[in-house]
Amino acid sequence: MIIDSSTLDPTSAYKLLIGSIIPRAIGWVSTISVGGVPHLAPISFFTAVGRKPPMISLSLQPRSDGVTLKDTFVNIRDTGEFVTNLATLPQADEMHRTAFEFDPGVDEFDAVGLDKAPSEIVRPPRVKGAPIAMECTVERIITIGDLNDHVVFGEVVRFHIRDDIYLERGRIDTGALPAVGRLAAEYTVVENAFSTPLDGGVLDARHGRRVSRLDAKPDGWSPIDSKEWSPSGSVTS
Repeated sequence: MIIDSSTLDPTSAYKLLIGSIIPRAIGWVSTISVGGVPHLAPISFFTAVGRKPPMISLSLQPRSDGVTLKDTFVNIRDTGEFVTNLATLPQADEMHRTAFEFDPGVDEFDAVGLDKAPSEIVRPPRVKGAPIAMECTVERIITIGDLNDHVVFGEVVRFHIRDDIYLERGRIDTGALPAVGRLAAEYTVVENAFSTPLDGGVLDARHGRRVSRLDAKPDGWSPIDSKEWSPSGSVTS
């Protein structure tokens, strides 16, 4: 199958991107409005982009209506600050529920029952219990394409690392983190690690095997086929 991207509508292009770029890291982003209301939402167009100073990027689309800017972006734009929190399996359900399109005056921490932890430099709080959090200040914002998408570049001004996962020489004990990543519209948890080359028997045993499901959904099911999914990364119901 060869697809000419110029023939795609935005929803179709989004589906192909999120199904092809997997797994994606999730930046569970906490912000605060100019009026002082904390907000929290997962952003899966998230990655590291620089070392000195350490920098990350977030790409944000409008809400499911395709027009209204997400609270996360508005708050970042207006205050210049945000925090990315690492989503792990124990908090996966709360993370998912913060993707709901709450009204701007709603504190998502309170709405889903999460406790806050104070930040040191920026105003937005951290997610209490998240093993890693990065306090960030905005370095630049770039508008992308024709649909009011934006890329935010943020400088990491503070790392918060849980003591037991911080190793010598600045390493993170990644094997102790059941990190949650994004597939197309589902999630995956990091449960194994390897270095190459792998034994041929290991490769043969996994050839053609589908990923196992941790929920009770049938093989091949996807939230993309449900009414709660939207082509913006938001949960609508």
